[in-house]
Amino acid sequence: MENTALESIAKQLVSPGKGILAADESFPTIEKRFKTVGLKSTQESRRTYRELLFTTPGIEKFISGVILFDETLRQESCGKPIVQILEEKGIILGIKVDQGTGDLPDYPGEKITKGIDGLGRRLEEYKILGAKFTKWRAVFSISQCTPSLACVEKNTDILADFAGVSQEKGFVPIVEPEVLMEGGHNINKCSEVTRMVLKMLFIKLNKKNIALSCLLLKPNMVLPGKDYPEREQAEEIAQKTIEVMREAVPPQVPGIVFLSGGQTPEEATENLREINKITNDRQTWQLSFSYGRALQEPVLKAWLGKEENIKVAQEAFYNRAKMNSEARYGK
Repeated sequence: MENTALESIAKQLVSPGKGILAADESFPTIEKRFKTVGLKSTQESRRTYRELLFTTPGIEKFISGVILFDETLRQESCGKPIVQILEEKGIILGIKVDQGTGDLPDYPGEKITKGIDGLGRRLEEYKILGAKFTKWRAVFSISQCTPSLACVEKNTDILADFAGVSQEKGFVPIVEPEVLMEGGHNINKCSEVTRMVLKMLFIKLNKKNIALSCLLLKPNMVLPGKDYPEREQAEEIAQKTIEVMREAVPPQVPGIVFLSGGQTPEEATENLREINKITNDRQTWQLSFSYGRALQEPVLKAWLGKEENIKVAQEAFYNRAKMNSEARYGK
């Protein structure tokens, strides 16, 4: 696909006031989410839940794209493919293409993301099924001895390979290097590690001639670890986050779609709002969101797997999406 077409899709995904719903939970992850509200994860319950999300009236005002899991891309709802429901709303289809993480050999406690082998063949099928963008996640933990330089280099190298294969096959790649919140580190340590990871990522992307105007970055915000005793104010988180982005993210990238990580839905929205308050004339990228749990947690709590709760659950989803849309304007 020509770069101009990919650039157009990337820009649509970060249109003002819109963001991306991450509904690409793997089987173990969605099982864990369902357990929090006493639900069993089955093919039918997963289909019903995602149908609830995608059929929410008016959601297209706030959601530009949805990242799907392989199973969902193939499911039907009300006699038609689930993807058709999204396409009819003008929502762009994306697909998670990594195959989870495994232990990084010789580096205890560190992970490497799997799935690069055979990626091109899988993308050819996803193209036929209607997907237009892809997503790949790499994770980095903070401890006294992690992340190692080897872990950062290996994972960012694979992220760049993923981006190259995606663009070659006509997809906009979303590269997701996530510095995890687990641990007792302070916000400055997170800032240091996030900066290192992002700088290495763009070195790798440039080395492999990836078109930066045809991809999106999905990073963590700069936050203290979950076990750190003091919580930072949203203004401080926003300032630290923007400082790192300005140092590490080239202006050719059309958008930064933050992940919510371990934040509550309210924290993720508040921090996004404060980030969007910090702007200047030199800033070229859009500051958006690609949230999973931060959009869905209130929905699951309202739904509880009961048909009579679908309407109130959809209202919860609409409200959270609207709040994040307003946060994009610093509201």
